[in-house]
Amino acid sequence: MRVVASEVHRAHHGLELNDGQLALSHEGPKRADLIATALRATGHEFSEPNEVEEELLGRVHTPEYVNFLATAWERWVERGESGAAAMGFTWPTRGMRPTRPHDLIGQLGYHSFAADCSITAGTWPAVREAAAIAVTSADLMLQHGHTTYGLCRPPGHHATTDQFGGYCYLNNAAIAAQRLLDGGASCVAILDVDYHHGNGTQAIFAERSDVLFISIHADPVFEFPWFTGHASEIGQGDGEYWNLNLPLPAGTTMQGWMAALDTALTRIADADVDALVVSLGVDTYEHDPLGTFIIGTTDFVEIGAAINATGLPTVVLQEGGYAVGDIGANVAAFLQPFN
Repeated sequence: MRVVASEVHRAHHGLELNDGQLALSHEGPKRADLIATALRATGHEFSEPNEVEEELLGRVHTPEYVNFLATAWERWVERGESGAAAMGFTWPTRGMRPTRPHDLIGQLGYHSFAADCSITAGTWPAVREAAAIAVTSADLMLQHGHTTYGLCRPPGHHATTDQFGGYCYLNNAAIAAQRLLDGGASCVAILDVDYHHGNGTQAIFAERSDVLFISIHADPVFEFPWFTGHASEIGQGDGEYWNLNLPLPAGTTMQGWMAALDTALTRIADADVDALVVSLGVDTYEHDPLGTFIIGTTDFVEIGAAINATGLPTVVLQEGGYAVGDIGANVAAFLQPFN
């Protein structure tokens, strides 16, 4: 399989508020390095990404937000701030006016929704490169018809049109889906199999019927992002019934997870889509520090095989997975049936 990857991701490693303390993010460079090592060992062919056009980014995200991400660190330094990472500390919560401030600190709050994300000197280069990986993966699939895998880091499925959070800044899966539509697809499905709900992808396509979004994830009654991901969220306007959430309880086993996948694949078949984007999170793994599901490494082979059996032209993009000792084996297992 063709793998699109880059070493630019190493420039980004932010801080997060974790267990009441400021700490290095769980989402660190080691994740992507270990995945790349495992995929090289199993014979995958690697390619560098092409440049991504900001015009495309500005159609999935607001141009104002893209510019904010591109300039936030420089503005942070110009202010004379001494912190190692730029973070907001006030958000436009209930009862406040959701008006974008002119000040950088206010904008850091306005454009974020969680304290697990920060911006450093290397964040924008890594974020832009992850989007480029997603676009190049889509282009390669369109050119050759074969499944491609994009080793995106940072991940993307929590990023909305104008907010970052959940370790995500630009929504790589949404950008890839838009690229596939631009390339001739009339309808694209995004299947999000990350442990956490893809709130950003849902929000971006909530009112559109050219993208079917399906997410299998931990029930938000007990898990991040808490405020989205319920089964009752089905889309709005033109996008009504083009959003399907399949929340699962803590301790879900492979049997329960595969039942949800069967529901998802049936909906995709009924929608008669032209292409599939998979948001691949392997934080469903039984030993993941941020998850509660009971899925083993060999189970990922079965999951990959079921998705591959759709026969759809497919782009797989990396999202979560934080059991770094096994992350490479888990991703390689998922991709195995696609070879």
